[in-house]
Amino acid sequence: MSAKTSDDIRSAVNDLLPGIRQDLEDLVRIESVSADPERAAEVQRSAEAVAELFRAENFASVDIVSADGGAPAVIAHKPGPAGAPTVLLYAHHDVQPENDHADWDSAPFEPTERDSPSGRRLFARGAADDKAGIAAHLGALRVYGDDLPVSVTMFIEGEEEVGSESLPALLKEHQEALRADVIVIADSGNWDIGVPALTTSLRGLVRIDVEVRTLTHAVHSGMWGGLVPDALMALSRLIASLHDDAGNVAVEGLHSGPAADVEYPEERLRAESGAHPDVQWIGSDSVVERLWTKPSLSITGLDAPKVQGASNTLVPAARARLSMRIAPGDTTASAEAALRRHLEQHVPWGAQLTMVTSDTGEATQIDATGPAYDAARAAFAEAWDGTEPVDMGVGGSIPFIAEFLEAFPEASVLVTGVEDPDTRAHGANEGLHLGEFEKVVLAEAFLLRNLGS
Repeated sequence: MSAKTSDDIRSAVNDLLPGIRQDLEDLVRIESVSADPERAAEVQRSAEAVAELFRAENFASVDIVSADGGAPAVIAHKPGPAGAPTVLLYAHHDVQPENDHADWDSAPFEPTERDSPSGRRLFARGAADDKAGIAAHLGALRVYGDDLPVSVTMFIEGEEEVGSESLPALLKEHQEALRADVIVIADSGNWDIGVPALTTSLRGLVRIDVEVRTLTHAVHSGMWGGLVPDALMALSRLIASLHDDAGNVAVEGLHSGPAADVEYPEERLRAESGAHPDVQWIGSDSVVERLWTKPSLSITGLDAPKVQGASNTLVPAARARLSMRIAPGDTTASAEAALRRHLEQHVPWGAQLTMVTSDTGEATQIDATGPAYDAARAAFAEAWDGTEPVDMGVGGSIPFIAEFLEAFPEASVLVTGVEDPDTRAHGANEGLHLGEFEKVVLAEAFLLRNLGS
């Protein structure tokens, strides 16, 4: 293996960036929306395009695989020096639906560069989440060509945005091919522009659809109002019981824990959250504890008559979707049981309660200590010119990380990514910060060198 200096690596990344960006833009133009059955062929085309990129880099093996009828994933391997560690590089090639095109300032699948308040960005669906993860991996590998400091396995999934349902089967079926000493999951983000991060905790998810029924059929509100409770009244009471007056989740039996000691300035919170200037924050304890290591409970959907055209009758049944994020250290089984107990105990006036769990995902807490994490922190600090990385929590859920930890307990799992607080992943005008993307590629190139040494 030829030794590359830090200056060699920086120069190589600079020279390679135009080609990396072109490959990213080509991938972005493929509408690989895994949630849309009518675009299944685009998801397949995306997997084939990713596989071709690896073949062009002289990977020894490149395979498009699937399991249990799931979307296509790509597994590729390129050997390094004898005795060198194996590093698994993960990203996903499927993307979220773009939703209403009118909400976008440019065509969602046509990558467009323009200014943003924080710098130049490339706007498109998947430009950051997570096709930039694929591009960052490729960029780091191209620095070394066929002279890798480590052996590398690429695993590019095709259904992360719809819950990775077939991932456990894939991990089991291809366990030996995917086994690695270090796993780098490029599907998270950094603390801020100019401040890198390792994601060390993520909340889990429990979503339950709740139906409250008080009548077998609608009846006249004048004839029966004041005696018979309508379903919307009962559902409103039930929803109100989920939080105390300060906005803390009032469900007994849920776990909470401490978070990293980092500041989240008020002006940044307002800007990044989009909260109205007069809206007060809910909950107690530090901001990052409320966002990362305490449970939250949100109402993300309601089935009830629309105001326009509503008849003057008592509504017999109403439904709500409850989205509960659970803290690291809790389990979905325990949290779901706690929520169900609470709902059963607080449904008012003898209303009939029906609960259906729509999906769950385990929380993750990573013990980010040891040589691989030291190598990563050193690589990040070098790429960001001396700025030390933050150990960051994420309030959202990436349940598949728990699957990796379970499948490969001996591996060090590093959760990195290309996103920043203004990426707007999953929303309109998703954008990749181009300056930060270069640092991500550089950091991963340094990381591979550090792991190899």
